Amino acid sequence: MRIIAELPHPDFKISILNMNRKFIVKIEQGAFEQTYKVAEADLMDGVNSVFELLDEAFLKTVSSRFEEMRGDFGQAYDRYN
Repeated sequence: MRIIAELPHPDFKISILNMNRKFIVKIEQGAFEQTYKVAEADLMDGVNSVFELLDEAFLKTVSSRFEEMRGDFGQAYDRYN
């Protein structure tokens, strides 16, 4: 697995990796991470197509999901204590 691109974003660390003919999009925010995989064959223009997938609407849902993840983990942690 190798990193082929990193995209600047004010709220996330976005890395695009390549492994076994798949692009892996890894989005990190603090202790949380979301990973998406897409086969190279499913995209018309290689890594440029990955950039197009990461539009503002998608990143907005990623942000919402991070908020849900924090809430879920916080609730689990509270039950633990």
